[in-house]
Amino acid sequence: MSLARREFLATGIAGAGALLADRAVWGVEPLSAADKVSLEAGPNLKPAVAVTERSWPLARGGSLAQGVAKSPLPDKLELLWQHKVDGGAFENSPAIAEGVVYLADMDGQISALDLASGKVRWNQKIETGFIASPSVRGQLLYVGDYDGKFHALDRESGGVRWTHQSDAEIDGGANFWRDNVLFGSQDAKLYCLNAESGKLVWKFEIQDQIRCMPTVVGDRSFVAGCDSLLHIVDLTTGTEAASVPIGSPTGVTPAVLGNVVYFSTMGGTLFGIDWKEAKVVWQIEDKTSQQEVRSSPAVQEGILVIGSRDRRVQAHDPKTGDSVWSFPTRQRVDCSPVIVGQRVFVGAVDGRFYALDLKTGKELWQYQAAGGFMGSPAVADGKLVVTTDRGNVYCFGAKA
Repeated sequence: MSLARREFLATGIAGAGALLADRAVWGVEPLSAADKVSLEAGPNLKPAVAVTERSWPLARGGSLAQGVAKSPLPDKLELLWQHKVDGGAFENSPAIAEGVVYLADMDGQISALDLASGKVRWNQKIETGFIASPSVRGQLLYVGDYDGKFHALDRESGGVRWTHQSDAEIDGGANFWRDNVLFGSQDAKLYCLNAESGKLVWKFEIQDQIRCMPTVVGDRSFVAGCDSLLHIVDLTTGTEAASVPIGSPTGVTPAVLGNVVYFSTMGGTLFGIDWKEAKVVWQIEDKTSQQEVRSSPAVQEGILVIGSRDRRVQAHDPKTGDSVWSFPTRQRVDCSPVIVGQRVFVGAVDGRFYALDLKTGKELWQYQAAGGFMGSPAVADGKLVVTTDRGNVYCFGAKA
């Protein structure tokens, strides 16, 4: 399979004005005056889909995949409700929008739950299953399945609006650019579809599987591939702008802060890569462990947090990669952490869910759940929702 072979079917080049208009069409919160000035100046770090206090629309929050919540959480977390999907299991993350939690389980059930009560609003059964996390934009819910079919559903009813067939399993959640939806597949292709109709705009092919959610910044997307390369894709043309060797495969979703994109590999190396220059800023390899990493990093100014299969949650300085702290867990951490204020929340495969002090890594709170944690928590409206591999859904917050 040639790295150079790409299929470009159409282009949709538009200016910043089109991007601003898209936000109104999709029901995204309006930009501030400062945001508009920044966008009009050129491609920037203003995400097409952003985390708000009331929403967690993508697996890692927003288009930059930073894993940082806007909604605060109470100092003392209490279990507000619990939901069980009979025969189900989750290895992905919920999405939250306008008071509704959206789920897609490995047995093929897509559900909408009331965030306040946990009451089921609707269920939609698909004949396959889901590892990919659901994504929300406007009035549609998007998710890909085991059989390579990508689904767009009505958020209010769960009815299927359209589907698009890829050639292999879809493992990563969808992201968005302008009026298009993006997703990767194990068929080694990144797909760009019109988000309303499902019509193919272009597809871009690499040399091996794509298992991550494509991160989006301006007119660039980042795909960390199983071909041991970070691909920087020009979204206006569906072609590669640059690539950076990373030494081993990865299925981790890259997180972006400023000009640097962060992720780890199956070889256990944590990278910070300047995406504008397409060069490694720093890389860290723990030679005493070299355990595979399946946790996507959470990053904000001053700190990056990531889990590992070596039974640790680790914090690093995003500028240098230097270690800030390390927290030991009893079992491996595949769950991707989420930063909420001065705390970071993360779960392990033994069912222990932790709140850690963001500055020190000190344990502040722990909850023992039924089943292990694989996906990322979702945070909105003062509540945290997280799922386990035994089909359990937990919602934490403050009781009235």
